Amino acid sequence: MRKFSAVLMCLMLFGSLLAACGGGNNKEAQNNGGNVAATGNNGGGNAEPAAGEADDITQRKVTIKIHYPLPDETTLRQQEDDKIARFQAKYPNVTIVKDDWQYSVNEIGVKMASNEAPTFYNTWATEAQFLVERGWVADITELWNNWEYKDEINPVLQNQFIVDGKVYGITQNGYVTSTVVNKKLLDDKGIAAPAFDWTWDDMYNVAKGVADPKKGISGIAPMGKGNEAGWNWTNFLFEAGGDIETNENGKVTAVFNSEAGVKALDFYKKLRWEANAIPQDWALGWGDAVSSFQQGRTAMVIAGAFDVIQAALNEGGMKPEDVIAYPMPAAEKGGKHYGVLGGNYLVINPNATKDEQEMAFRYITFDYFTDDALKSVEDTINARKAEGKYYVPTPLEYFSEDSDYAGKVKAIYDKYDNVYKYDPQLFSLLEGKPEAQFGTQDYYATMSNVVQESFSKKGTDSKKQLDVAAKYVQENFFDKIQPQ
Repeated sequence: MRKFSAVLMCLMLFGSLLAACGGGNNKEAQNNGGNVAATGNNGGGNAEPAAGEADDITQRKVTIKIHYPLPDETTLRQQEDDKIARFQAKYPNVTIVKDDWQYSVNEIGVKMASNEAPTFYNTWATEAQFLVERGWVADITELWNNWEYKDEINPVLQNQFIVDGKVYGITQNGYVTSTVVNKKLLDDKGIAAPAFDWTWDDMYNVAKGVADPKKGISGIAPMGKGNEAGWNWTNFLFEAGGDIETNENGKVTAVFNSEAGVKALDFYKKLRWEANAIPQDWALGWGDAVSSFQQGRTAMVIAGAFDVIQAALNEGGMKPEDVIAYPMPAAEKGGKHYGVLGGNYLVINPNATKDEQEMAFRYITFDYFTDDALKSVEDTINARKAEGKYYVPTPLEYFSEDSDYAGKVKAIYDKYDNVYKYDPQLFSLLEGKPEAQFGTQDYYATMSNVVQESFSKKGTDSKKQLDVAAKYVQENFFDKIQPQ
């Protein structure tokens, strides 16, 4: 879900070095004497290279318009300014123009048509197919293949921007939705923690066994209001084998009113009406559900693991051994542990010149796999320790778990007793499935109404509910999408 991706982005490991969120209309240039040139279609003011400069991009004048944080994001702006200074110290031939335009599906077409889009911009995991089909993102396969660290990037995240074997974006960070379990509540009830390769039945039994409505303790706290209610439920749709939509020749069709959708909605109703396992006041937003977990009022919550664990340990005073991140449960034994995959990516403007694209690529990856980033991690861990708090890594980093760099990060983690450790079984079972490519938030909002009706009215017909919802989404949103 995009709103949670945005929250996560600000909390990600190495965020202080990788921050590149934002983009707008700030035309200020760095060290350019106010002579700002436009970017794209050879309009960057980059002079034709002299004969001796032809093979060395560092000897040619290049201007790039970078993705820059918003005005109220003062800390991120300071961090980005530091990166700009370090980048220009290495590449004094490059002029940097700041642009704080925020990506919008409703604005990107106009930006491209008017040649006003930045040289690179931030977008979401949902947008890959959409941007590629419309030609609004550059094919950077050659730059990618020549990059020394390409084989160390996290494939789970990076693959979202590889389309038909070609690379169109670079991962910044991401998450796969997980279930976080309060083991202490299970122990108090004498319930054994389930295996990591668990199922819906396991989740049901744990939720039912732990729930104690008289004491205000629920077995599970699915989100029940706001778009996050639809986001939470979509994990179960995926696990049941369903999809949100199809896209054939530009025609987007709602398909979540399927047999899988009915199965997923029926499971939600079992948790509510048979197990009596969800909170009595079930209208919980994202913050409400996370707060319920950190206060010890629910045994399970569905979200990005980092956010829940961070709040539980550093705000709720819980112990690391009592907070366990699980993959989402499979619908049946042997099934997929699908969780909604979200993330943030930087993509390059296809209208930019070859030199601009290459320098944009170098800027994007400038702080990846660096010793400076490692030092930042260790400094942050020590700062947390001084405060009596835990350092919680995110489960999905931009680098691959088996990369050399991951080994260096792990070596730092192993030095400290205030670093939260995920169970290795989690990573072998996590399987992310991307959000819908079109109308994501509209779909979530519609499904949130369905979830609320299911929690408030006993005996509703799941198929009829989903048919009504699919018809609404189709007519009001998907039918208005113009084919390329």
